[in-house]
Amino acid sequence: MEGEHGKKMKILCLHGFRTSGSFIKKQISKWDPSIFSQFHMDFTKYTNLEECISYLTEYIIANGPFDGFLGFSQGATLSALLIGYQAQGKLLKEHPPIKFLVSISGSKFRDPSICDVAYKEPIKAKSVHFIGEKDWLKIPSEELASAFHKPLIIRHPQGHTVPRLDEVATGQLQNWVAEIISQPKVGVSICEDENKVEVDSTNHDKGVNGVEINKGNAETVEVA
Repeated sequence: MEGEHGKKMKILCLHGFRTSGSFIKKQISKWDPSIFSQFHMDFTKYTNLEECISYLTEYIIANGPFDGFLGFSQGATLSALLIGYQAQGKLLKEHPPIKFLVSISGSKFRDPSICDVAYKEPIKAKSVHFIGEKDWLKIPSEELASAFHKPLIIRHPQGHTVPRLDEVATGQLQNWVAEIISQPKVGVSICEDENKVEVDSTNHDKGVNGVEINKGNAETVEVA
C-alpha cells in the first residue's frame, strides 16, 4: 500500500557514530527485504553532533515530508530526540508529526536541559526498539523505550549491532510495519496501540514454534 498520490511512505535513516548512510543501508540489508519494501528509505549522512540537529531539521523540511525515522545507536538517539522535540513544539513545527521510530541500540541524551524537553511527556509516535542482551547500551536502550507510549520491544542475544532476526522477530516487525502502512500518511492523527508488546529473541536454541505469553503490566511475548 502506498501513500497519497501513489507515493511511497518515507523513512529517514540515520547511521551510528563514525559510519555513514551507506553503512546502515548495508546493516539492515540482513533483514527480510519485504519488511520495508513499501517505503522509500532515505539514508542520510551527517557529521558534527553539535551542528547536526540544525542540519537534520533543515534536511527533513527540504526533503520531506517523512513519515518515520530509523536509526542505529547515535542515529536512533538523534531520531528520538527530534520526535520528542517536535512533540513539544521546539522544532519541525512546519513538518507534519513524525508517526513512528525504528530504534536499534538507541539511548536518551543525558543533558538535563534536553531531557526536560524532549522526554517531558511520553512520546506518542509508534516505536519499535531493538535491544541486545550483550549491548553495552542495553539499559540506556530500555530507558529510551520507556520514554515512548506503548512501545514494541524486540530483544536479541547479540551486542551493539543491527541484529539478524529470527522468524518470530521478523513476523512481529512485519506486523508492526503493516499497522504503520494502514494508517493515513503524514499530517493525519496517529492511532495508538492497545498494548505494549515485548518480543524476546534471546534464546534461539529451541526454534520459534513455542510462544509463551505472560500477563502483567505489559504483554510479553517470549520466543522459546
